Amino acid sequence: MSESTWGFETRAIHVGQEPDEATGAITVPIHLATTFVQPAPGQHRGYEYSRTSNPTRAALERAVAGLEGAAHGFAFASGMAAEDALVGLLHPGDHVVLGSDAYGGTFRLIAGIYGERGIEWSAVDLTDAGALAGALRPETRQVWMETPTNPMLAVADVGAVADAAHAVGATVVVDNTFATPYLQNPLALGADVAVHSSTKYLGGHSDVLGGFVAVNEDELAERLAFVQNAAGAVPSPFDCYLLLRGIKTLGVRMDRHCNNARAVAEFLDGHPAVDRVLYPGLPDHPGHGVAARQMRDFGGMVSFILRGGEAAAVAAVCSTKVFLLAESLGAVESLIEQPATMTHLSVADSPLAVDPGLIRLSVGIETIDDLLADLDQALS
Repeated sequence: MSESTWGFETRAIHVGQEPDEATGAITVPIHLATTFVQPAPGQHRGYEYSRTSNPTRAALERAVAGLEGAAHGFAFASGMAAEDALVGLLHPGDHVVLGSDAYGGTFRLIAGIYGERGIEWSAVDLTDAGALAGALRPETRQVWMETPTNPMLAVADVGAVADAAHAVGATVVVDNTFATPYLQNPLALGADVAVHSSTKYLGGHSDVLGGFVAVNEDELAERLAFVQNAAGAVPSPFDCYLLLRGIKTLGVRMDRHCNNARAVAEFLDGHPAVDRVLYPGLPDHPGHGVAARQMRDFGGMVSFILRGGEAAAVAAVCSTKVFLLAESLGAVESLIEQPATMTHLSVADSPLAVDPGLIRLSVGIETIDDLLADLDQALS
């Protein structure tokens, strides 16, 4: 029985996390050493310097790559560091296509930093095949997609986007943070790269920053390994330990996140103060069919627009008791935010600007009755 035949939860607990050979410790040790003794010059035992490689980080990289079904995995100090490693592979004159409601940090990185270095970009609705076809150019080298997207929870067909992008020689990068490897595996759907802010669901407890890149192509993996070492934006061994601890319970947490989010979305869908609910698990969501086909469940994120616009949104996010007003997502506690002034402030006055009446929920694993009662009182 090989690792590849194990179920997700078994892989999350065991792949890359064998008991320590020296002591039998059942948990991967935190190897804090920055350097490793060599028996002779240039003859190290697999590790020489912790920026280049570290046993605890290697365990994490093997674990998450296994969950994504990837041949190679690379851990970074944050989700943005992971994205920077990928965008940094481009050259002046190269072109990037990204979704028209991409995460604000991704837009800021591509447009604000690399745009000044000669990288061109276009933002289009990736659920519209015609719009994507019109945006692709001979110079297009990367297509960045989120599915579901942050914060509008739009769902794009990974296989269809990959087919279109590959026809012009572009690499497809899927931000899989919202879905997690438990719900969706982009590489199996045709994408070239899966990227994560492992700060979110992989860690799951709001106590660690991290990023991750998973790929199958050997040449791309070699380039990423070079960047990871040369630029040095790597997580500490303790961060890697926390992420390994978090992914052990990813499956059971995601089941609860999904169940709670579904109940919240259905509650909001019938609330008189709510104009529109954005959740791919609702049958009338435009991407429901695609999500049902390429995801195992619909995730723990719910967005909605209030009838009262910005003023109503501000009042609501300041009135909850169980939902905590904070940025980030994907942890055990439920969070609420107004993206226009928080996570997506960087896209204000851009083609990616967010409706100020929009509220985004990261639905946690608390008792569902408490979450529904909290939203009800905040919207009353």
